[in-house]
Amino acid sequence: MRRRAFRDETYWGRPVPAFGDPKARIVLVGLAPAAHGANRTGRMFTGDDSGNWLYAALHREGLATQPVSTSRGDGLTLRGAFITATCRCAPPDNKPTPEERRACSEYLDRELDVIRDVRVVVALGKIGWDAVLERARRVDPAGVPKPRPRFGHGAEAPLVLRAGAKPSVLLGSYHPSRQNTNTGVLTREMLQAVMSRARELASPRRGR
Repeated sequence: MRRRAFRDETYWGRPVPAFGDPKARIVLVGLAPAAHGANRTGRMFTGDDSGNWLYAALHREGLATQPVSTSRGDGLTLRGAFITATCRCAPPDNKPTPEERRACSEYLDRELDVIRDVRVVVALGKIGWDAVLERARRVDPAGVPKPRPRFGHGAEAPLVLRAGAKPSVLLGSYHPSRQNTNTGVLTREMLQAVMSRARELASPRRGR
């Protein structure tokens, strides 16, 4: 159902594509398009509070050309970063089913096959974390460390995400949803610390 504030806008009602630098070293994996954010604007994390938090943090690290994202035509570009999601359509109640996640997994697979310079994958929430672990399992059934890495804000795990590639780092972050930001589960400082760590891990100075 549309919000009154957006009643005059034409929603896509279609899958929302990923967005960013094809030569990215950092890939961010969200949950799904927000019904009145990405689903409305047609670009990931655009037009809602989650995007305001995320792009501001990326801009401070030099990964986005501006700190806000309002529409596909606002001039924003990403530098060294790429944003995708586990599901490409806005799910009911923002809770994608396992079937939806499996149906969309091929998109994440294709992106991680094509983005060959990726060194860090930032999982924005546990669903994104689990999706990346499953990707590693599809690449190599024995490729997920044991015990299975547990999601947490700031958690890190080495994973091989493409056949024949060196390990990348899976880095966890609480999702910048209103539920988390309004309750203090995630603060701007916490989100910024994860983005700073991602940039550090992706730095060419670290070798590889």
